[in-house]
Amino acid sequence: MNDDLPALSVVVPCYNEAAVLDQLHARVSTVCRQLFADDYELILVNDGSRDSTWADILRLASEDPAVIAVNLSRNFGHQLALTAGLTICRGQRILILDADLQDPPELLREMLPLMDGGADVVYGRREARAAEGWFKKTSANLFYRALRHMVDIDIPADTGDFRLMSRRALDILNSMPEKHRFIRGMVSWVGLRQVAFSYQRQPRVAGETKYPVSKMVRFALDAITGFSIQPLRMASYLGLIFGVLGILALFYAFHSWVTGSVVAGWTSLITVVLLLGSAQLFVLGIMGEYLGRLYIEAKHRPLVVIESIHSLRYQASEMKAPAMTGVRLAAE
Repeated sequence: MNDDLPALSVVVPCYNEAAVLDQLHARVSTVCRQLFADDYELILVNDGSRDSTWADILRLASEDPAVIAVNLSRNFGHQLALTAGLTICRGQRILILDADLQDPPELLREMLPLMDGGADVVYGRREARAAEGWFKKTSANLFYRALRHMVDIDIPADTGDFRLMSRRALDILNSMPEKHRFIRGMVSWVGLRQVAFSYQRQPRVAGETKYPVSKMVRFALDAITGFSIQPLRMASYLGLIFGVLGILALFYAFHSWVTGSVVAGWTSLITVVLLLGSAQLFVLGIMGEYLGRLYIEAKHRPLVVIESIHSLRYQASEMKAPAMTGVRLAAE
């Protein structure tokens, strides 16, 4: 094996993407060979797919030495599958790409000059979202703008994980061990020189979206709780507001008792109880969300388990991830 690092690694997490894998491989291979000849690697990470994704990835790896097939022991989710690929990739530059081809790999030609100019991260900024419904567009727009007001770092709006990174930026990212990962936020936290690259996002080539509303909500929670303590402060503010309202209600009740104009019945009482009870449960829910994350982090379990790695170019033992990443090979 050549000790020199390949010029480029392309990392693609895959979950039930059998319908698009051949086209993904063809388009990525075409642009990479034009730019780097054979000096690149394409890492396809199977995230516990239920269709023929893993069989197709193995087939591609058996036909193309540039393909590295990575199979996770189960479905860990997009961000952890991406983490697994990022920890074992060897490229001097790393392109993060989704398998659905909504982020065209051909844009690599235009991103490379920006990195040649000194950028450590060139991130894609979506100018338009083709074939996406109003709910997805509106919710994404509101989420990113709300997140930017809640966190202490600058997380660019209208961006996904599509980006080109330098090796030194990736090494810093890989040293961050948290389990609830919001990678685009973690990359922003790294700092260094980061440059936006505007592009038109394309419709999904095939298959279905892997981010239904439930996953979008969990993803948003990971982003907010991973980079902001504003919800805890909001809980404090909410407790203060209801405390003041409770004092005012106490004065009102005392005044009514003194004047003898106590209202018979329980309407006002039950209203206050419901309001205060709802506020308390809301505050406890926020605190519980943070405590739950602390509990999971305290276990120090591996972030993800890799069941197997297949490549014509490398042996699996040569692709072992650094210990600090929390990624483990099942054979270890």
